[in-house]
Amino acid sequence: MQGFENDIEQCLQVLKQGGLILYPTDTVWGIGCDATNSKAVEKIFALKQRPDEKALIVLVADESAVLQYTAAPDLAVFDYLADHSKPTTVIYEGAIGLAENLTAKDGSIAIRICKEPFCKHLIKRFRKPIVSTSANLAGRPTAKIFSEIDQQIKSGIDYIVQYRQNDDTIATPSTVIKWNNGKVEILRP
Repeated sequence: MQGFENDIEQCLQVLKQGGLILYPTDTVWGIGCDATNSKAVEKIFALKQRPDEKALIVLVADESAVLQYTAAPDLAVFDYLADHSKPTTVIYEGAIGLAENLTAKDGSIAIRICKEPFCKHLIKRFRKPIVSTSANLAGRPTAKIFSEIDQQIKSGIDYIVQYRQNDDTIATPSTVIKWNNGKVEILRP
């Protein structure tokens, strides 16, 4: 548990300074930063060589954070999420309190409530949402395990989490849905 706690402390320090972390999530390894810091978000777009009009995913620890960072979400979405075991990212209308370069042009934001222990603990301790985007260069395949992450990505990170680096369980990205008054549009199965 000591390594876990050291990783949390190191991540918190980097996140508070506007830096980037490479960390395990409930899906694939992610590049993360403070989701309320525009300059930190810019660093992710630059590192990934990704156009900044492509929105990124935000991870939160619980439903109350979704309520805090979105304008009037339909609460029925939480019942939908409770019935699905696969990590599911939801596109919510009306992002509030997040970095402006993080949201889509229409003001929507992609949020996933993270259940993975390390991630959830980190988010709760940080007390803010954390960006999560796959640890790959734009247009390249998503790394399914830590050892597949490109050295160019690793060299652009301020702190790489040690926890779960040796986990060879093949990971897959989350399902992405858009919730519209009780109707689900699946954008990525």
